[in-house]
Amino acid sequence: MKNINLAAIVMLAIPACLEARDIPMRDFFRDPEKTNYSISPNGEYISFMAPYKNRLNIFVQARSSAEAVMVSSETERPITGGYFWKGNNRLIYMKDFKGDENFHIVSVDRTGADLKDLTPYLGVRAQIIDDLPDNELEMIIGMNRRKKEVFDVFRLNVKTGEMTQLAENPGNITGWLTDHDGKLRAAVTTDGINHTLLYREKEDGEFKPVITTSFKESFDPMFFTFDNKRLYALSNIGRDKDAVVEFDPALKKETAILYEHPEVDVSSLFYSRKRKVLISARYTTWKSFRKFFDPEFEAIVKDLEFQLPGYEVGIQENDKAENLYIVRTYSDRTLGNYYLYDWAEKKLEKLAEISPWLDEKEMAEMKPVSYKSRDGLTINGYLTVPKGAKAKNLPLVVNPHGGPWVRDSWGFNPEVQFLANRGYAVLQMNYRGSTGYGRKFWEASFKQWGLKMQDDITDGVNYLVKEGIADPKRVAIYGGSYGGYATLAGAAFTPDLYACAVDYVGVSNLLTFMKSIPPYWKPMLDQMHEKVGDPATEEEKMKAVSPAFHADKIKAPLFVAQGAKDPRVNINESDQIVENLRKRGVAVEYMVKENEGHGFHNEENRFDFYEAMEKFMAKYLKPAAK
Repeated sequence: MKNINLAAIVMLAIPACLEARDIPMRDFFRDPEKTNYSISPNGEYISFMAPYKNRLNIFVQARSSAEAVMVSSETERPITGGYFWKGNNRLIYMKDFKGDENFHIVSVDRTGADLKDLTPYLGVRAQIIDDLPDNELEMIIGMNRRKKEVFDVFRLNVKTGEMTQLAENPGNITGWLTDHDGKLRAAVTTDGINHTLLYREKEDGEFKPVITTSFKESFDPMFFTFDNKRLYALSNIGRDKDAVVEFDPALKKETAILYEHPEVDVSSLFYSRKRKVLISARYTTWKSFRKFFDPEFEAIVKDLEFQLPGYEVGIQENDKAENLYIVRTYSDRTLGNYYLYDWAEKKLEKLAEISPWLDEKEMAEMKPVSYKSRDGLTINGYLTVPKGAKAKNLPLVVNPHGGPWVRDSWGFNPEVQFLANRGYAVLQMNYRGSTGYGRKFWEASFKQWGLKMQDDITDGVNYLVKEGIADPKRVAIYGGSYGGYATLAGAAFTPDLYACAVDYVGVSNLLTFMKSIPPYWKPMLDQMHEKVGDPATEEEKMKAVSPAFHADKIKAPLFVAQGAKDPRVNINESDQIVENLRKRGVAVEYMVKENEGHGFHNEENRFDFYEAMEKFMAKYLKPAAK
């Protein structure tokens, strides 16, 4: 990872005389003016999401018109499951109910007419396996209607809602894969620990096992080769880092390594549907980078970077002819703009600025940093210092990410920018177990919740204190999901380190957490036991790292926020820690939103949460007056 010398941050900090103003909290967390642009296959229509009654909904306009038609009108909850074009006349979106994550598939005409919930089954979660882009009427979906733990496969008519079952899940299949003709040709099974790739040459043939790996090994089939005979996959078999490989199911082995990076995992692979060629792979060191396979796509990206200097360029969507592209720019200081790019004409047309009320000149820079853990691992992360402040003796907010098996990346983060604007330095770290750094680094997290994973966070705080950047008396910890667990663990197991703590939908009791996971996680439960712990055999060890059992050690003021309908981290997790503290007479601020799940998506709830968090942190950290 590119490393930044912390002393250099101190020297290069903007002089204090250029003080930043307090930007209104709502400007950081309000819904975008317009976002999530897409384009119809024929290139004649543009779609986007914009607020309607404080909920993000879908709008469509002809490219020849400035007027947009609202095609969805969700008012209970914004559309959080994404949307896409299905042919030139219909759009598909996913919706859940109060955050329960039981997503339904909804179809609507581009005029807003004929809206249909295509999977109108209470408590059932639907997923899209293949949107069949060359078939305007059908797509292939999965549903757990028959059995909540597993997903059967159906062919769905998006106009009528008629369904035909293509495959019944025997109980152990966790993923399905179609070929480029939309035929169901591969599946992945699990026995809880081992994964097996199943393959068949024809859709009416019998699935046969091809390769079995431990869950500790990665073999992730992405899509078929263009002759539908082999597979492209991300795999770390025989290596530490995920590489892009070609796999032949007939030979049952890798036949080529297309690309691997010496430092990090390769995370994705892209192709041209029209030209049937691989175009690029992605990997992330301190920022995200591309490996190009195709000169034409490389030329497109280079031209965009030339026309949009100083910004990262993301290609979001394209028309079927692959001449018109939806492009988004971004950086660590802006959510950026959307553009329509005409490749033939090399012409850019600005569509929208996502958050025009935020001036990137007022935002802080996110710098990559690294430090050593106490047992010698390199921990990479990001440090954001308030704009206009010297990086010296600052109040610090430590912000461990959720997951935990994901990673933080460089880019615009509204929480980080908000906290920096209020005078706090912010440390984000990719503690052991964070993905992208290879198998060994990931495995180092197994059964280390509250132990070495927590040490990595503590070591980051101590490093910044030693460098003189963080004031040891003004350190807060804030995180969501696993980051919420790390917040509670930090407050319980290093009680003198933090001046205050904010837990957002976090786990407090590993025993109850493991018993309340969603039913469709249960095929992977044995893996969770390997990675977190098994309540049946390791109850005392799990109690030892569960903050709910150690509330008596918590000294720092605590603020807890929770969604009542959270299917991942049940509200009981927050109830336990709050109740245990209140029994001791400790005041805990507790915010519960009845119409939310794992995180707050409704705008008014976000406002409530961040307003409360701002007041809470200001009370206990007291950043220097601007």
